[in-house]
Amino acid sequence: MPATARTDKVPVSQKVGYGLGSFLDMWGHWLYSSFAYSVFNIFLGVAPGLISTAMMLKTLMDAASDAMFGWLSDNARTRWGRRRPFMLVGGVLAGVGLPLLFAVGRGWTEMQYFTFMLVSLLIYAPVMSCFNMPWVSLGAEMTPDYHERTVVFQVKNAIQKLPELGLFVAVQFATLSIFNGPDGKPDVLQGAQVYTSILGAIMVAVSLAMFLLVRERYYEKVVITQTAKVPFRDTLYRTLRNRPFRTLLSAMMAYGMATAMVGTLGFYLTVYYVCKGDLALGGRWNSAMGLSGMAFGFAGIFFFGAIAKRLGKRAGMMAVLSGAIAAFIGDWWFYNPELPFLQLFASGFVAFTGAGFWTIYGSMLADVVDHDELQTEQRREGSFSACQSWISRAGMALGSGASGWILQFTGFDSQIQGPQDENVILVMRLLMSGVPVIGLLIALFLVSRFKLDEARVHEIRLQLEARRGTV
Repeated sequence: MPATARTDKVPVSQKVGYGLGSFLDMWGHWLYSSFAYSVFNIFLGVAPGLISTAMMLKTLMDAASDAMFGWLSDNARTRWGRRRPFMLVGGVLAGVGLPLLFAVGRGWTEMQYFTFMLVSLLIYAPVMSCFNMPWVSLGAEMTPDYHERTVVFQVKNAIQKLPELGLFVAVQFATLSIFNGPDGKPDVLQGAQVYTSILGAIMVAVSLAMFLLVRERYYEKVVITQTAKVPFRDTLYRTLRNRPFRTLLSAMMAYGMATAMVGTLGFYLTVYYVCKGDLALGGRWNSAMGLSGMAFGFAGIFFFGAIAKRLGKRAGMMAVLSGAIAAFIGDWWFYNPELPFLQLFASGFVAFTGAGFWTIYGSMLADVVDHDELQTEQRREGSFSACQSWISRAGMALGSGASGWILQFTGFDSQIQGPQDENVILVMRLLMSGVPVIGLLIALFLVSRFKLDEARVHEIRLQLEARRGTV
């Protein structure tokens, strides 16, 4: 395994600058899904099926707007690059818009809440795409080195542990006593509005910092010399013709869809099984699980990164998926009202493998883009980011859309103050441990067929440099 050349290494400031985008990605994309059920279902009484339907339609809008902004950023030519201007504008607007997603009144009807959720999410989705597609694309063009790409995503995912914690403490913050209403119970809506205002301000500041720190290596040395535009139709059709990409994308979709389908069940098992219906106590445990996930996830980044460096990215990814299967099966025992501290391992082991998955996935996608450049003579990171959005978000939309209906299928009743029926809990536990394993097994099979190993990627790099020079 040759050492990474000094010229291939990405400066620490740029790695950190790129990693800061995790704050916007985590809070702009995932905070709502972790907060919506506490605010709109448990506090305001909106049916979980309506909430998941709104989120499913928002995810479909994400797919369309991601394709548009991926294509736009591929073809942009400005004095600041083709990614950074979109990242700045989209990031600032996303920070301003985050608290507006919870700007609802009290005493509305269920359909009024649903309509507000749907309209606000459909407006917010393109704003996040304006930031996210250029940001995801930038990760694949920061270095041409096989292993340095993994290091870039290790730093990015290590930084991501901080905003992830923001997801876990959201409910605890919203249930602080300072937000108690006249009845002495937490005013979760007010807490959510204050919390998202704070996070939104941080998102604006991070957007400005990223714009100043990151650089576009391929733009300055390769892309700016290319005059041919990438046709919009190529965002889906020509990109999917790349066989390694189809394999990697299918594995990611299997992973994402299966885990999204049970994404809400963990929180409900904590509150209504382990904590007997005590939302405030459940919020505190959820925060502790966030800390556990942050610690385990941080370890997973470097543990699986080391495997990928020693044995190759395919072996590293197969180790990730095997560990994830064991982690979800273990949830059957980790959610235990007699031993509540075991929940820390439930979130910890899922975060441990999840961090490894996204670290290696991002690095593998960069290798796929090189493979495509060899065939097409164009750098189309935005097209690949957009195409994976088209496909993966469709799968995740089905998964997240099903999650609320799965919760209703269990017989869960938000009007019950206290423990749920034993049969409801049993079905939740079975689904939590069983559903993800199916998708993970499919992903494991697909990854085993991925053909771009280190030797092949190095060969592709030599061919590209002989044709268009080094970067």
